[in-house]
Amino acid sequence: MNAPTEGQLALAAQLARGGQRGEGAITHVEAAAYTSAARHAAEQAGIFARQPLVIAPSALLPEANMAVPHDGFGKPLLLARDKTGQAHVFLNVCRHRGTRLVEGCDAVKAPRLVCPYHAWSYALDGSLVGLPRADTFPGLDKAAHGLRRLPTHEAGGLIWFAFDAAADFAEADTLARDFEAFALAGQHLFRRRTHDVRANWKLIMDAFLEGYHIQRLHAGTIAPFFKDGVSTADSIGPHQRSAVGREAALAALSSSDWATLRGAITYTYQMFPGAVLVVSPDYINLMVLMPQAADRVLVEDFMLIPEPPATEKARAHWEKSWELLDGGVFAAEDFRACELGQQGLASGALDRLTLGTLERGIRQFHDAVEARLAAVPPPQDP
Repeated sequence: MNAPTEGQLALAAQLARGGQRGEGAITHVEAAAYTSAARHAAEQAGIFARQPLVIAPSALLPEANMAVPHDGFGKPLLLARDKTGQAHVFLNVCRHRGTRLVEGCDAVKAPRLVCPYHAWSYALDGSLVGLPRADTFPGLDKAAHGLRRLPTHEAGGLIWFAFDAAADFAEADTLARDFEAFALAGQHLFRRRTHDVRANWKLIMDAFLEGYHIQRLHAGTIAPFFKDGVSTADSIGPHQRSAVGREAALAALSSSDWATLRGAITYTYQMFPGAVLVVSPDYINLMVLMPQAADRVLVEDFMLIPEPPATEKARAHWEKSWELLDGGVFAAEDFRACELGQQGLASGALDRLTLGTLERGIRQFHDAVEARLAAVPPPQDP
């Protein structure tokens, strides 16, 4: 197991002292932030089109010469790992006549990707390597006709990309130091599933920015594992890092041994704008949020485990954990609560939402959203 960072140890030490105290004042978030079509358009233009975005764990592409189509962010994308092991995010579009190069959503493994229309072929680094009847394209510069690559950065077991050529991935490297402590880059992808949630994407982020709901919403599932209110959090740029102590291991919170602390703490990383990494003691969930409308978001959940199951008993163990968390806690409880919240906000019953002192992470997140929208004039609702 890798060494923890100072920040991770600091959160553990604060948990050992009882966690953060519920101090401060009540704050509010305008209901329109979740329901306005104009706000959704502004967030797409001012945040998702500009910010570095997590798109997948490195484990989605465990071998060289692999590619996975991805349509969640509004454009046809292609994640690829070339023969040298480097990760890329391309537009999934042939440079000949604009045909979608790879269909579906499953991983493919091949040294070349061949367009289904005219069979132009590309290496996994995006370079054009072949075309039928090359003599009929006199003077064509193959080097200038590779796949369109978007800025891509792989660090600490996550693949990031951006639509903006000027995007800065420095904070991804800072987060990567934390993720190396969990050996995230060496995890095995056990399962992935995309949920279509009828709620604003920020309601999903809100749910993972506070522990106030755990004993209430999750009373029948994971609540018994945690002590109410024993949590703490801090920030890495616009990203947040939180920790919750597990009820059965509270005495271990004062330990200096990283393996002991890992068994006592669930760490969660809320990566701005829309990704969540939940690090349980024995497995990891990455959720990537892809807003589709003011009241709809796709959430792709990846479950990562230390190694491929070696036995049927091991596989059954991980299947049980997967269904408990992805199908039960996340889908049936967190996401369903967000959908019910969206329905309530759409009714107009509330002008604003009220946040208590255990929900300060939500306040910080919305402040970060507002700060990035400030320079972008929002479009008007029709």
